[in-house]
Amino acid sequence: MMPSLKFLNLVPAVILLASCAMMGPNYERPAAELPAQFSESALTANAANVPISNTWWELYNDPVLNDLVTKALRNNTDIKLAVARIEEADAFLREVGSALLPTVELDSSASRSRASTIGPVPFPPGTKALRETYNIQLGTSFEIDFWGKLRRAKEAARAQALSTRYARDTVNLSLAGLVSSNYLLLRSLDGQITLSRSTLVSREESLALTKRRAKGGIVSDMDIQQAEVSRANLLAQIADLTQQRALTEHQLAVLSGDLNLKLAEGDIKQIPLPPVPPAGLPSTLLEARPDIRQAEQDMIAANAKIGVAKAALFPTISLTASFGAESGELGDILKSAARIWSGGVGLNLPIFDAGRLSSRVDQASAQQKQALASYEASIQTAFREVNDALVKVRQGREKEAALQIAQEAAGKSLQIAENRYKAGYSAYLDVLDAQRTYNEAALAYIQSRQARLAATVELFKALGGGWADQQVQPAG
Repeated sequence: MMPSLKFLNLVPAVILLASCAMMGPNYERPAAELPAQFSESALTANAANVPISNTWWELYNDPVLNDLVTKALRNNTDIKLAVARIEEADAFLREVGSALLPTVELDSSASRSRASTIGPVPFPPGTKALRETYNIQLGTSFEIDFWGKLRRAKEAARAQALSTRYARDTVNLSLAGLVSSNYLLLRSLDGQITLSRSTLVSREESLALTKRRAKGGIVSDMDIQQAEVSRANLLAQIADLTQQRALTEHQLAVLSGDLNLKLAEGDIKQIPLPPVPPAGLPSTLLEARPDIRQAEQDMIAANAKIGVAKAALFPTISLTASFGAESGELGDILKSAARIWSGGVGLNLPIFDAGRLSSRVDQASAQQKQALASYEASIQTAFREVNDALVKVRQGREKEAALQIAQEAAGKSLQIAENRYKAGYSAYLDVLDAQRTYNEAALAYIQSRQARLAATVELFKALGGGWADQQVQPAG
């Protein structure tokens, strides 16, 4: 058997031996010190133990909103950036993984040279001045992963690749929530503009009536001026609401990637309230949040990098081998006499580096502690966000119900004030005060509806998109 083949036969045994050692700590998920259940609950009539899919925005039954979210998830620049980072991480994972396999290279060369026949060294008799050399070699090299450095590096790269995927999911969730919140705000502004325009018609009619009564000497010109002020204030209110709507529409255009976006007016009262989770929601649902999964993968990567840093303190062992042929004539390159081969083992052992490698271990350990702190912070923040959203959903319902009563009462009060003014039993100032009260109450009711819907959006985001029926414990 050729010596080169004997050398290559040792490679599988060496690789098997190397696969047994791994430097650095193995990852174990830290225990999350959280209550078993969220401390708050929605306690609303539309609480339901039903599974919610990742397309939670479809629960609002608004085709315009569905189209906006679809466009945003396809066209938004943040999404494109996240996808590009995934592609980069995948390519890096392939690069790191390739280090676990031998590299094979083919080298070939051909040269022609002429030696001097009258140089200081006598030229041997019969030797040709012209020389030709042909060489072809197949070489391989392989670093033996005795200490698990390459495997830990691949573990870290794999975790980083998963982290970029969860980062994209986080962007998707945030983007869908941002589009939904802005769309609900737009519809709220539509309702407020519609209400203000209707109120403007009423005030213009009131102004015309006041002018007729002033001509008949029933009221003074002061009532006319007060009516003019009331009408002008309402025009300013409409202008402000119209401006806010335009700015919100521009924001939706950027989020959706459709800069020519134009949305017709809609009615926020036609948007249904989606179901909310029942009481007893387990805190383990937080594990579904992509930002928490991303933080955990970052922690796994940091943990694996400790092994990479520790393995660098130990010798690096590599195998090299080559097989080929070399001849002075191209026609002899395939003859057995032209064969050449080599094999070797290389060892690199750090002796003294003034603490450079050990300091890298300390750096990796500190980075792992930072990743752990970030992971714990992300869980705590998520727990707070879910509780905050549950409170907003519950209190939003109560607030909306109270403001609806206030609006109805203000409407009746306005009607009474107008009738009393027409009959001459009260001053116009009472009408103005009733108009202002009704306008504020009606606007507040529309805004409360938008806030209640926005709270459900926050709840979906806080839960990572929804909840699964088998994970929800029924209320006691």
